Amino acid sequence: MLKYVDRFLNAITMYRLTLYYLLALVGWAAVASFFKLLPFDAIDVLLAVCIAISAAYAANLFFSKLVGAVTNVESVYITALILVLIVPVKLPLNFVFIGAASVLAMASKYLLTVEKRHVFNPAAISIAYISLLSSEHAATWWVGTPIMLPVVLVGGLLLMRKIRREKMIAIFLLVYLATILSASFINTQTLAGVLNTFTISTTRTALFFLAFVMLTEPMTAPATENMQLLYAAIVGVLNATPQLKLGIVFTPEIALSIGNIFAHFVNPGYRLVLPLMEKKQLTSDTFEFTFDLVKDFKFIPGQYMEWTLPHNSSDDRGVRRYFSLASSPTEETPKLLVKFYNPSSSYKRTMLGMIPKSKIVGSQLAGDFTLPREVTKPLVLVAGGVGVAPFRSMIKYIIDKQLKVNIIHLFINRTKEDIIYKDIFDEAESYGVHTLYFITSEQGHLTDEIVKNLIPDFANRMFYVSGPQLMVQTIEQTLFDSGLSSSQVKTDFFPGYVEKGL
Repeated sequence: MLKYVDRFLNAITMYRLTLYYLLALVGWAAVASFFKLLPFDAIDVLLAVCIAISAAYAANLFFSKLVGAVTNVESVYITALILVLIVPVKLPLNFVFIGAASVLAMASKYLLTVEKRHVFNPAAISIAYISLLSSEHAATWWVGTPIMLPVVLVGGLLLMRKIRREKMIAIFLLVYLATILSASFINTQTLAGVLNTFTISTTRTALFFLAFVMLTEPMTAPATENMQLLYAAIVGVLNATPQLKLGIVFTPEIALSIGNIFAHFVNPGYRLVLPLMEKKQLTSDTFEFTFDLVKDFKFIPGQYMEWTLPHNSSDDRGVRRYFSLASSPTEETPKLLVKFYNPSSSYKRTMLGMIPKSKIVGSQLAGDFTLPREVTKPLVLVAGGVGVAPFRSMIKYIIDKQLKVNIIHLFINRTKEDIIYKDIFDEAESYGVHTLYFITSEQGHLTDEIVKNLIPDFANRMFYVSGPQLMVQTIEQTLFDSGLSSSQVKTDFFPGYVEKGL
């Protein structure tokens, strides 16, 4: 069953999945309102959506033109729909509130920035600002009503699976519950009171909505897993303040905004507008893109970024993608390795048509798929096709830094003609990187027996696996079948990845 879910998720970007999820929520809310299961008028729900989207779209257009920034219309719709789900839907009473919140949310994306990178979750900071100015206008988080719970959970779990933020969400919920349960013991000293607090807290749909949709937003969350978990814990504690009775109460949007400030300080603050220098065809369907770097740029080999490429008439995969940096930090020009399918997405068609000086925007440097601190640790790097990009970055770094390592590089391709970067991998042999080429059209699929035969000391090595997501999952299971533990296998993951037609 999970395999079919992953196939569906691998065919859609994170942003488009989030958009569909939010549309399903407001659609369900309209239906529930029509049948009097929510205290709203169904027409008011739909009108609120129209108001929020119209105001957000107009404001986004204005502010993007004002500062000369590249924009993504999907994020506009996502923010507007979030606002509809947490602001009271009472028209015409809240007409101005919804419109103003939408405008302020867009303003925050362009004005509350550092190096053109916004700091706060737009929906959260706009509501926080309005509530601080006027006690009469505050978010009710009506998405937290029980009738919304099934849709919140189903869509939220799909989104969590897509972006692989299970640990982050779990820490947030566990810290939140632990905090309020501890406070309940201290304040009530009765088991019944503790159980009552637990029941109320675990049925709060708004808590799940905050965790699934807003806490995990890549633009305002930390880039590395350790910092993500700490960030989740901070927001979890702050979100529990109403139960602590300490005289300080943070609303969910304020708690999240404080967490965003923490994330900003621990995140590498890069937003690069890069002109294309060279586009080189490496195989029949694989190209290397080299960009001109206009500022200092530091990263760790193996990390990835989100790449925005605005274009007209974008398809349902949108204008953003996540690609690993194929270049090493020792090189002066960033490189991307991209595979093109037929038919390709509108994004890929636009990218393939790039000419020198065409620009792409790189942001959200992230990823823990990096070499261990002990570089002599025995490793196996398993790459499938363009999944070799982070390994090209690591291996070029090893060469340039003249490091001595103990690495077996298993490079999987369909045919010999698909092999790329062989010159670099050959050079790396003298530094301890031994490359094995596995051709599936000749040797079949990789099995646990083949792994054992190719790598006799496999049980004593750490495996890194990178490639198309379904391939990664298959190889991961193969490695488990061979007797490896989950702690010995590290996989590459991009939150916005699309399996085919990327």
